Amino acid sequence: MVRLEFTSAFEMLDFVQIVSDHMSRGIGFDEEATHWVSVAIRESVINAIKHGNRNDESKHVFVEFEPATAGVPELTIRVRDQGEGFDPENVADPLAPENLLKSSGRGIFLIRNFMDDVQLQRAAEGGMEIRMVKRVQATGHG
Repeated sequence: MVRLEFTSAFEMLDFVQIVSDHMSRGIGFDEEATHWVSVAIRESVINAIKHGNRNDESKHVFVEFEPATAGVPELTIRVRDQGEGFDPENVADPLAPENLLKSSGRGIFLIRNFMDDVQLQRAAEGGMEIRMVKRVQATGHG
């Protein structure tokens, strides 16, 4: 397991991506899956910094990578902020006509499309946590 903790600084995104790519390749994702995992994590971290921590550099973002190789190999990623949290049910549907031109809400929508399992919840430690799982696809499918 790999745990990262850093302040609310967008400069950390490249570092997170390097770790993400390394973990993805290590578990056996192909280039395409590795790319989408990286996009999902990037979106999650941007959300944590911008919406969760409201760009407050005294607040931290936590990213956790947990590979599992029993059965179908999969990677579980948790991204947690130290913000006030929100109700996931209240995130606007980005495909609704009135929201198509809005930029917010799209990140979570994209993440749900890329990842096999996505859960948003208030973290026990405070803040909001998104937990994402990506499984290695059998060869020839995807």
